[in-house]
Amino acid sequence: MYAISKLRAGWQWCAAPELWSRRRTAGEAVPAVVLGLLAAGTEELLRGGELRLWVVPSMVMVLSLLKRRLPVSVLVVTSALAGFSGGFALLLMVVAWSSGHRIAGAGRALGAFTASYILYVGVTVAMTWSGLRPLTQVLFTTLCFLATTLVTGLASRYWTQRRTLLHALQERNAQLIRERTMIVGQARLMERQRIAQDMHDSLGHQLALISVHPGALEVDPELTVRQREAVGVLRGASGRAIHEPREVVGILRDDVAGPGRGGEDGQRVAQGPRSRPGRGAWS
Repeated sequence: MYAISKLRAGWQWCAAPELWSRRRTAGEAVPAVVLGLLAAGTEELLRGGELRLWVVPSMVMVLSLLKRRLPVSVLVVTSALAGFSGGFALLLMVVAWSSGHRIAGAGRALGAFTASYILYVGVTVAMTWSGLRPLTQVLFTTLCFLATTLVTGLASRYWTQRRTLLHALQERNAQLIRERTMIVGQARLMERQRIAQDMHDSLGHQLALISVHPGALEVDPELTVRQREAVGVLRGASGRAIHEPREVVGILRDDVAGPGRGGEDGQRVAQGPRSRPGRGAWS
């Protein structure tokens, strides 16, 4: 039980919940197995011993699973092992891609790839020492490292930085859209307030005068009964004309006072003014 709990704790540390979800875990396990099988096939082609035929694929799978958790360490170790055995060559390219966008900081990435280069060249030259001049071997090994590891890491880092930049631009664009929407809403509220003030100052005053004059004519003793009835009808119509704009102005002012009710009040304007109890004078 103790050993099982330790293995479980080690797996949780390796999996890093903030890095691996369950889907990501399955997605990493499959490439690890494929890389292990390819490493076994490479060792078989290179006619390695039976021990290497089992050890190298196992190490490849373990390093493949650790590349997300320990990108620097896995890159350095894989570079040294790639110089020792050709079965780690494909894994080195995969690890270089993963480390290119997981190692934080340009200085740290430069140090990791420099150390990997030194180990790769040193181990490779030591394992393949022949009658060739050392400088030729170092040059050939350097070209192999540049083609398989450094270029892959640089491409991965460029792709990661480009994706980060695009994400930042998308967030900035969304923020600008939200700010523009707020500005448009504020401009709409200010325009409603201006319309309400104009109706209050101009239209209300004119309608009040229209209502007062028929009231004065209605009490004129020189008018006939029919004329007084006509004046009464005119006075009632002017009173109703005062009441309806008063409702519209009230709705506009409510929109300015409470922007969150703009949609509801907009529907009320479209439906037409309705009487409101308690609202008797222009304010």
